[in-house]
Amino acid sequence: MPPDSTLRPTRRRALGLLAAGATGIAAGLHLPAIAQAPKEIRIGYQKYGTLTLLKGRGTLEARLAAQKIAVKWTEFPAGPVLLEGLNVGSIDFGTVGEAPPIFAQAAGARLVYVGHEPASPGSEAIVVPKNSTLRTLADLRGKKIALNKGSNVHFLLVRALEKAGIPYSAIQPIYLPPADARAAFERGSVDAWVIWDPFLAAAEQQLGARVLADGRNLVSNHQFYLAARSFAEKHADLNRILLEEIAKVDEWGKANPAEVSTILSAQTGLPKNVVDLAASRYAYGVKPMSAEVVREQQRIADAFHALKLIPKPIAVKDALVTPI
Repeated sequence: MPPDSTLRPTRRRALGLLAAGATGIAAGLHLPAIAQAPKEIRIGYQKYGTLTLLKGRGTLEARLAAQKIAVKWTEFPAGPVLLEGLNVGSIDFGTVGEAPPIFAQAAGARLVYVGHEPASPGSEAIVVPKNSTLRTLADLRGKKIALNKGSNVHFLLVRALEKAGIPYSAIQPIYLPPADARAAFERGSVDAWVIWDPFLAAAEQQLGARVLADGRNLVSNHQFYLAARSFAEKHADLNRILLEEIAKVDEWGKANPAEVSTILSAQTGLPKNVVDLAASRYAYGVKPMSAEVVREQQRIADAFHALKLIPKPIAVKDALVTPI
């Protein structure tokens, strides 16, 4: 048997070949490099919902303090502009309704779905002034209807018109952000307004707006959590932490409705009776993306393309971090 000294060069060569082979396999699999943790996570949120509650409680900041990662919160008036911020790199993570990611994906935005809240169809509605003569969805034919283009309520309007047998071309959509739409609604410049909570609750409580139809039996109205693709791919650990903290807030929110209203009222500046009504319709319980929810999103995308509301067909599955 040869002495150990004659084996060592051979062993070293073998180990070198094994290491080289492993490197080649890793390269072939495109395994992500370990990214340095960012100094801050930039989160986009809207005037209401779980992220607003998370901001108000401060638990994410406490969780990330040990890693010396700060949290920067930026409020957006609606989902489309939030995702525009995500696409241009001003935020890393945010939440929107069903339609905004479809419009953003069709425009080439590099974003990914990372989770969703349960369906909440009662949290959006088509409303009319309290003295309006409009009584049914069929009465919307030929009317001026305010909505935020590309927001979750856009699909509600599409489905409501479909149910009433009214072509989309037979109404006059007036595309306005929530604040401008409310002003137009108040002065009678539009016949109806398609809007989501808490703006919906505010219209009911403060203006006496009457619900012509809400999302029940028409749409699911999921809320989605999305991240910039680069952030999701480089920082899977931080995405996991975000979803864990969201899940904790959801659990706390379900058990503490009075405290939820107090925090959201303080965060939004809305009267407590408005927040109470909106919170009573909210659905808690963040979940990872599922094949069923992706199929629902695909049906919405296909409907928007058929109406030429988006310029090209999209495959929603292409906006997932990993295939389902």
